[in-house]
Amino acid sequence: MRMTIQKWGNSHALRLPKHILDELKLKENDQLEVSLDNGAIVMKKTRERKTLEERMAGYTGAYVCSEWDTGEAQGQEIW
Repeated sequence: MRMTIQKWGNSHALRLPKHILDELKLKENDQLEVSLDNGAIVMKKTRERKTLEERMAGYTGAYVCSEWDTGEAQGQEIW
């Protein structure tokens, strides 16, 4: 299939036909990771983000919440 890159605001875009999106199970607002591989553009759907509960479920370390010193004020910071 031959497609054309078109201007979209200050960027450029490639419009994907519905049948391609359906076959790949992609929908509006899905996020893709875009990379180059030997001159080819490769797009992969990113994995869904884990919730905090999912991330913490496998955590086995001893976490101790504490404050840290970020150093002297460098500008107009309010203390």
